[in-house]
Order: sequence, then C-alpha cells, then structure tokens
Amino acid sequence: MNEEPMLPVPVPGGDFAPPALALPPDALVEVAALALRLRRANGPAMRAMNAIGGKIETRLTALPANLRRLVETGTAEILEGAYWAAGQVGSHPSMPDTGEWGHQVAVATGGALGGFGGLGSAVVELPATVALFFGAMQKVAGGYGFDPAAPGTRLTCLEIFGSGGPLDDDDGVDTSFLGTRLAVNGATVQALIQQVAPALAAVLGRKLASQAVPVLGAAAGAGVNLAFLSYYRDMAHVRFGLQRLAERYGPELVDTEFRAGLVRADRAKAGIGQGDNGVSR
Repeated sequence: MNEEPMLPVPVPGGDFAPPALALPPDALVEVAALALRLRRANGPAMRAMNAIGGKIETRLTALPANLRRLVETGTAEILEGAYWAAGQVGSHPSMPDTGEWGHQVAVATGGALGGFGGLGSAVVELPATVALFFGAMQKVAGGYGFDPAAPGTRLTCLEIFGSGGPLDDDDGVDTSFLGTRLAVNGATVQALIQQVAPALAAVLGRKLASQAVPVLGAAAGAGVNLAFLSYYRDMAHVRFGLQRLAERYGPELVDTEFRAGLVRADRAKAGIGQGDNGVSR
C-alpha cells in the first residue's frame, strides 16, 4: 500500500522580531504595493493568451494523451532537477549578474526555439524553462536580502510554483508561511515537490498547448514564456517581500495589513471611489 508523502514540518519560532503595535508608514506603503502586485500578477499571462487566440483549454484537451501523461508524471522530476541545480548555480561566486533582462532574453529565446518545431521541441525545452523561472525567483529573493542558494530560499521558490498559477483563479493568497519556518531535509523537499507538481504540470500543459502549431508556436512560446516569467517574478516579490517585513515587524501585523491591502486593491479595481482624503469609502 502506498504511503502518504511526509508533509513539510513547520519549525516554531524563527528569526522574527517581537510584534510591533503598528507598521511604520514606509512599511505600510510596501505592503500596499505588494498587495497591488499580487492582484496584477496575472495580467501579462492573460494578455499573452488572448493574443494567441482561440480557447486554450480546447487546445489543451487536443494534446495527445501520452504527451499529457508525460507532463503530469515528469513535472516532479523537472522540479527536483531545478531545485538541486539552483543550489549549485545560485551559490557560484563567478556567476555574472545579468539583471532582469538576462532571464527575459533566455526564456523568450527558449520559448521561441521550443515552439518553432511544435510539440516535439516544446517538450524538450520545458526543463530549461522551469530552471530559468526558478533562477529568476532566486534573484528576487536576493534583492530582499535572502541568500538565493540557501535551502530555505529554494524551498520557498518551490512553494511559489504551487501557489496558484498563471491563468488560475486561485490568487495564491496563503500567508500561513509568515509565522513558520520549514525544517529543510530530503524528505521535506520530496514531499513539497509532490504537492507542487500537479499545479505546475497544469501550467506547463497550457504552455505546450500554446506552442502546438510549428513555426507559429515560436512566437507563442516566446510570448507565453515572458508572461509566465513575469507572473512568477511577481509572486516571488510578494512572498519574499512579506517574509522580510514579517521578520522585522511580526507576522500577524503584516498579514493583517496585507489582507487589508488586497481589499483596497479589489475595491479600486471594481471602481469604488476614493474620498477627498484618499481613503476608500
């Protein structure tokens, strides 16, 4: 009988500061910006898919059954490879800093080359694309003061792959991570990969569906890769930005203010006006 995978074990405590009574103004501005960033994260992916035209779900169901099974069963292996490679590449002192454009050029080129030959080449491109997404999230983590190669940072990058996804109705708002630290070991990594793989497999399936037509798939692949890169970068900003704030001011207060920021962002999107003093009515 198959045993259930061991779930990641939260480690109580951590390096959190004693909870503050209120966030200072600069932290409030940062929380509000992160909330808005989360709400806008799906925009580029939606525009990319609309530019492709047609129903992406229709294309997805038209993929060969054996190809869909390959993606579903192979995603965990792709994630595992990206996790361990990120530990080596992210810690290498001679790696050049290419800025944000480096990942953009790489994923666009990879998507174009993968889509040029249709499904056959698109499947081959998947591991490299996931590794590039992973590396882009590591770079965001470094910008917030976290060690990109640290096991905890890489574990958070894995979690981001499982928290919603481009084109997903799930907005990924699960802030339970703010008050916990995961004990990082081989069992933890494997358990998290098994949890995350189905969500990423769905994303990769949609990506393949957009690249199904040879030659035309080159433009689609480049556009979709860039849009998905933007999404995962935004989610990394939200996760690592909130994590840094939680370590400074305490997780409960940051969580409360972040959720209030999401409500304000939703009200603004719905067209609910502001009062003369800038406060939502």
